[in-house]
Amino acid sequence: MPGRCDRTVPLAVKVVVSGGLGVGKSTFIKAISEIEPLDTEAAITQVSVGVDSLDGVESKTTTTVALDFGRITLDPSIALYLFGTPGQRRYSFMWEELAEGALGTVVLADTRRIEECFPALDYFEDRGVPFVLAVNRFDGAERIGLKQVREVLGLRREVPVLECDARERDSVRDVLGALLDRVLGVRAAPGKRAVTAHRRARPAKARPVSS
Repeated sequence: MPGRCDRTVPLAVKVVVSGGLGVGKSTFIKAISEIEPLDTEAAITQVSVGVDSLDGVESKTTTTVALDFGRITLDPSIALYLFGTPGQRRYSFMWEELAEGALGTVVLADTRRIEECFPALDYFEDRGVPFVLAVNRFDGAERIGLKQVREVLGLRREVPVLECDARERDSVRDVLGALLDRVLGVRAAPGKRAVTAHRRARPAKARPVSS
């Protein structure tokens, strides 16, 4: 037919990247995005002293205050739109907006500050959103076994736990692939939530991760 456009418009799929302050969410999205990522980085000022914990990331000078955004086209039929949440708990009101309609979530963890990912884990578990836990490996940080990370965080066996380097495109791609596999697995089992909502038994101060 004359004038017909055969170009396939990819299906837009929303994925959330979450976790604590300084865990590498902006870096994760930047490493994989095929477009110039949108970020809302702002300088960390004295106003945040005593409010945002910078223990373990004292050299961090900027932080996301609203969202990060990037896009990756998996094939002509699927495009992932990546939305990064702010890490500070005082910006958690943004999570509801960013998580609405999300296919799934990548929760990033830093073993030096493992307790920082608890709010994200609880949030997405409570809402039955499929997620994977990706341990971001930082230079100079002690390497901790993934089995121990799972135990400390109280994650169920069906939740994938894997390592990643948020600076490396291939590593980020593998994490997103694991998330899509998780989503497909959940959808193949109708009537089941991604993770049955439960409250982890943990002390007021998170147990330290040690070798």
